[in-house]
Amino acid sequence: MFDNNNKTIMVTGCAGFIGSNFVPYFIDKYADYNIVNLDLLTYAGNLQNLTEVEENPRYKFIKGDICNRELVEFIFNEYDIQGVIHFAAESHVDNSIKNPGIFIETNVNGTFTLLDIAYKYWMEKPFHYKARYGTDALASAENAEKTYLPRFHHISTDEVYGTLNETDLFTEETPYAPNSPYSASKASSDMIVRSYQETYGLNTVITNCSNNYGPKQHDEKLIPTIIRKCLAGESIPIYGDGKNIRDWLYVLDHCKGIDIVYHTGKEANVYNIGGRNERTNLRIVDAITSILDKKVPPQQKIGKESYKELITFVEDRAGHDRRYAIDATKLENELGWKAGENFDSGIIRTIDWYLEKYL
Repeated sequence: MFDNNNKTIMVTGCAGFIGSNFVPYFIDKYADYNIVNLDLLTYAGNLQNLTEVEENPRYKFIKGDICNRELVEFIFNEYDIQGVIHFAAESHVDNSIKNPGIFIETNVNGTFTLLDIAYKYWMEKPFHYKARYGTDALASAENAEKTYLPRFHHISTDEVYGTLNETDLFTEETPYAPNSPYSASKASSDMIVRSYQETYGLNTVITNCSNNYGPKQHDEKLIPTIIRKCLAGESIPIYGDGKNIRDWLYVLDHCKGIDIVYHTGKEANVYNIGGRNERTNLRIVDAITSILDKKVPPQQKIGKESYKELITFVEDRAGHDRRYAIDATKLENELGWKAGENFDSGIIRTIDWYLEKYL
């Protein structure tokens, strides 16, 4: 059982890419937190991503579905959950095109289940937290530091904003215009979070991030796919003309942004987290193949002069947004966050991690 002097928070979906980078960072930084990881372990989740924390007495893994109301209620009661950081989501756009139903179930219904249980566990009625959280003392300066208001932090994506022209950036005021079943399901979950803030006064924050990259990402994603295909000597599939643009954010920088927003972000606010690293898909594949050409000479590995010879253009994805780019000014100016990695440094660290995995 956990140390009762610590606050226990539920972090959903920790066996996935971002969550499995976040938990070791967070549990190492904060000795006064316990973490309960609720994860269904779908194909995208892997407990091997969490070997560095599995023996930590302040970490507990529970296999289960965020849509399972009885289980989530049990976890809240058993572990006295006093905060939620919600990563768990179906996230692959191609899969959402083939099978949108599971995206609605997990991303929409699952988020609703978590919110509703959190509201009923933490609050007596709308805009009135239970007495144990000392909310009546919030107005008193001498007691302010002793109070702790449980928070629900929802992790979302820049894809809820749709597609951009060649010059603008997504801000927190950009209207939602999702174009895929995945982004529509995430936009819907964002709106449900907002509704629990506005209707019930639940203490919430939302972060919308740009494309993450780094260690522990699932093989199906773009950067691991490029590396994996190169090493296997297989064609590297690039959608359309390869000129779709994404803003790339190193995963540990995202984790640090989540940490800052969870602890110091203003209630009912949205914060965009982006790396200011816009790249076309062609530029991404060119950078990776250039680095691999030096690190793992292709003449010896696959009998070619360069891994660039493996690039193949395939039919474009349905509803493929042309450009995403985030303006993270609000997070930088209000909360002091700053990305530590630029793409040139982050991609080398990422490639080195995957070379160790694949070779």
